[in-house]
Amino acid sequence: MEPIVQISLDLTSKEEALETAAIALRAGVDWLEAGTPLILAEGLHGVRALREAFPDTPIVADLKTMDGGYLEAEMMARAGATHVVVMARAHPATIKQVVRAGKDYGLKVMGDNLGCPDMVAGARMLEDLGCDYIIHHIGYDERRDPEVIARNGGVPPSPLDQLAEVVRAVSVPVQAVGGLSLEQAIACPRYGAPLVVLGAPLTVDADAFKTAEGDLEGLLRTICERIRMNASA
Repeated sequence: MEPIVQISLDLTSKEEALETAAIALRAGVDWLEAGTPLILAEGLHGVRALREAFPDTPIVADLKTMDGGYLEAEMMARAGATHVVVMARAHPATIKQVVRAGKDYGLKVMGDNLGCPDMVAGARMLEDLGCDYIIHHIGYDERRDPEVIARNGGVPPSPLDQLAEVVRAVSVPVQAVGGLSLEQAIACPRYGAPLVVLGAPLTVDADAFKTAEGDLEGLLRTICERIRMNASA
């Protein structure tokens, strides 16, 4: 599978999300993600605004669904999302309902293993229940928790710690999410994870949930070029 570059629009206004999305697409990004902060702030309106502005671009709605799986997925599909996210820690019935809605509405389902005691087993379960993609995810709070960092040898946990194991455990495409540096994001396809998501701290200020300052378009263009160049080497 050729690499796909996705930007996580973890922003709190649809105006800023639309502006950042336009920059990202000019730079060569493939998919847009309506991040959880955007969905909390703008709801379906944010997803609809992205769909109206970018009619041909895949849009991931990062719902982090835990219950009401069919309804949440259906609502986002009607608003223009092409992909939705359900959590491995949800009841299996919820995951099945999201998968059912995916079949009914032509959605792809991304299963997120954030918070699983066994991340590899969580990923395998999500595939078994019908998810089309796996998100191997170390959460924002987890990466910053002093006790977690201490248990991890004094460094924040990273999705790269178990990424190779997750990739080996499933047959569907995998995406690594959670505080990746520039070089780590670029390296993801070498681990067998072709879905590269760019979010905090690369493109979004990890504290303010605002678009990162500086030459974002130039940074994104460089990242996209390097990911594709490495894949073809």
